[in-house]
Amino acid sequence: MCLIALNWQPQSSVPLVIAANRDEFYARPTLPLHLWADQAILAGKDLQAGGTWLGVSTSGRLAALTNYRDVSQNRPTAPSRGDIATAFLTGSATAGQYLGELASRAHAYNPFNLLVFDGTSLMGFESRHCRAIKLPEGIHAVSNADFNTPWPKLKRLRNGFVQALAQHDFGAGYTAKPSGVNALFALLSDRRTAADPDLPQTGIPLDREKALSAEFIHTPHYGTRASAVVILNRGHADFVERSFDVNGFAGEAHQRFDWEIQK
Repeated sequence: MCLIALNWQPQSSVPLVIAANRDEFYARPTLPLHLWADQAILAGKDLQAGGTWLGVSTSGRLAALTNYRDVSQNRPTAPSRGDIATAFLTGSATAGQYLGELASRAHAYNPFNLLVFDGTSLMGFESRHCRAIKLPEGIHAVSNADFNTPWPKLKRLRNGFVQALAQHDFGAGYTAKPSGVNALFALLSDRRTAADPDLPQTGIPLDREKALSAEFIHTPHYGTRASAVVILNRGHADFVERSFDVNGFAGEAHQRFDWEIQK
């Protein structure tokens, strides 16, 4: 997962709304959103390493992961970061407990950002700083830098996210109306790139930096493989995912299940 916007309203009837894109090489084998046969997880699955980038558990947990882009710190032999999200989804530790334990081994992985929700608390983790963050109420976003770093695509997505939430009334018992879900997917599909002076400098060539500055990425070998909208109501969860390959749109999956969120 490489781009996430979220609205955290813990006292609302809809505590959490997430819109996210996962970017990956087209050649990396992947299963789209499904209920895993061997674990109580609803997520897409990376078939190369076995983990996930965004998922929920039927016990009321959520995890989402982005990579931190820094080529100087990338180690090809490091373990898959998808295992970090999967371990939280299958565990029983609170968000704070899990991130406390993760801090002792985060250095083993290439840099990442993690978002975890345990049914009560929503927290973030920045591995580069080995820092856990209790996210305050409101709208947040994260891409391939620290939480809320104002990269151009992050600012565009966040601003559009605010407008979509207001226009489509995601509160008061919202149940994944198609117009609201489609509005969020429209934000995630934006292929505009940033102007050269606004591009971040992450150690990659300028042309690649520019290609990666779009919310929706499409290059010959790498691009946005999945766009997802997750809506956590107090009584149920809606998870909608659109999949893409090198040729474009590859399918859509929508899962809903009962999920009791504590006040």
